Amino acid sequence: MATQSLPERPARSPRIARSRRFRRPIDDAAPDAAFTDTRSPRPSAGSHTAAGPAARSRLGGRGTRADVVEPPTATTARVRWSWPAWLLLALTAAAYLWNLGANGWGNGFYAAAAQAGADNWEAFLFGSSDIGNSITVDKPPASLWPMALSVKLFGLSTWSLMVPEVLMGVASVALVYASVARAVGRGPGLLAGYALAATPVAALMFRYDNPEALLLLLMSLAAYATVRAIDSGRIRWMALCGAALGFAFLTKQLQGLLVVPGFGLAYLVLARGTVRRRLVGLGAALAALVVAAGWWVALVMLTPASDRPYIGGSQTNSFWDLTFGYNGLGRISGEETGSVGGGATASPTMFRMFDSSFGGQISWLMPAAIILTAATLWITRRAARTNRRRATLVVWGSWFLTHLGGFLDHAGHPARLLLGGPGPDDRRDDRHGCGDRVGCGAG
Repeated sequence: MATQSLPERPARSPRIARSRRFRRPIDDAAPDAAFTDTRSPRPSAGSHTAAGPAARSRLGGRGTRADVVEPPTATTARVRWSWPAWLLLALTAAAYLWNLGANGWGNGFYAAAAQAGADNWEAFLFGSSDIGNSITVDKPPASLWPMALSVKLFGLSTWSLMVPEVLMGVASVALVYASVARAVGRGPGLLAGYALAATPVAALMFRYDNPEALLLLLMSLAAYATVRAIDSGRIRWMALCGAALGFAFLTKQLQGLLVVPGFGLAYLVLARGTVRRRLVGLGAALAALVVAAGWWVALVMLTPASDRPYIGGSQTNSFWDLTFGYNGLGRISGEETGSVGGGATASPTMFRMFDSSFGGQISWLMPAAIILTAATLWITRRAARTNRRRATLVVWGSWFLTHLGGFLDHAGHPARLLLGGPGPDDRRDDRHGCGDRVGCGAG
């Protein structure tokens, strides 16, 4: 009986199936890993690579690549880890949008300026409070531009004025979450984002047309960029920080620059790289700040007074008088001569943060923030100079302490408490010997 020859078995590819390697944890993750967990879960008992005689028997005697069952991909992990962050942002947006029409025009002073900017490009550029361009509002116009564009597109209404502010609030929560999640994990990041979203003064100002909403967003972006620059050593992040602070200056002038010393010192001391490279990073940040703010300042200064509206809030029709007078020393002393509109202020005393006007806004969080900040700095005192957790705490903590000290020292409106609000409020199991259950607070 003739034997039938079997067909030759094709040569197997030298490439063999491999299980996906576990990605690095969040401390060394890719820059955009805050919202998505790229770590693959451990393979379950039923998802292992086939091996052994029994497995080969079940697979027809062959263990080719097509027969290998790989562990679950990272997609499942991303869905499982990312949905709480997106849910937080969705709930924040829903809460801020709820019954938004009840706010009417909000601050009629800025609502009128937004309407004027929607109808006249010169009023848009200079921030005029009326379509006739007779006088500007008492601040640079950056906070008016999003509202004016919205009114231009959708017409004048409460929603067209306030929805841009709501979106700024959602973006601020996202930045706080991303910054904390990179440093200490997604759980603490969610807690920090929720703390900002649920803070009463934040819920108020992100539903109102005052400049604080844009100012907080820009300063949060600057803080996030500083943390990224410290962690990576890349100069472009410091350039982004400078640009954000430049537009913060165009929002509320010197108030947007209060964080510059703290952010700059944190980067110089804690960032990776040589001292020379860190100095270059500071120079890039300064250059970006000057460009981002300087173009509009130069436009106002070089335009003849007869060809532009009067600088509201100033006594001499001068932008520098507005900067260092009404919006500078006037904010510290409470003598804001030149104010177009009035506002409630409080006398600067040590305990005014806990009176009926301020206590329910954010002051209830401040004692815990101060204690936990000091405790975490003490616990991480032996950590490496470039320790990510401590760097994040120093950046956000410097913002908190700077504004806290400034607010205690000058007369001000309760809305300005919002600027001391965002920051790490984290708690997690320590993985690097810095303590057991560390709490970090910076507002």
